[in-house]
Amino acid sequence: MHWRKFNGDVIELPIKEAVEAAIRKETLSGFRLKVCIGTDSQVKGVDTEFATVIVFLREGHGGFMFIQNDKTKTVYSIKERMLVEVARSIEIAYELCDLFTRYDVDMEVHADINTNPHFKSNEALREAMGYILGMGFAFKAKPEAFASSSCANKIVN
Repeated sequence: MHWRKFNGDVIELPIKEAVEAAIRKETLSGFRLKVCIGTDSQVKGVDTEFATVIVFLREGHGGFMFIQNDKTKTVYSIKERMLVEVARSIEIAYELCDLFTRYDVDMEVHADINTNPHFKSNEALREAMGYILGMGFAFKAKPEAFASSSCANKIVN
């Protein structure tokens, strides 16, 4: 699966090397970074499209993101789909977490799951939160989960 920048440029390096290069570049430019990782999905006919984003926030100076898109014909219940989103985010977070530790970069995993029990996605909240926190990652759900509910959402819609 390929990663790209928001402008469409393909990231040629393995994602871990690209993230490390971005952290180095931003740190050398004097920025304090925070990284938020999130995934969103959209069912379109027989396809389910997923978008995972790595959002780099420059403290007080905007940010940028790396994006990965993927489609599958697998049919999911809403709860399964929410947990697949979380699993995709955790997979990337786990692959990159040693970089964040080495460069002292705060990282959060964002889940596109509503904290309001009146929404169907809420069915997955407890499991998702347990999964993310159990892996030792900081967790945000809607409405604070902008990486998944705003950034990734724009890619799949």
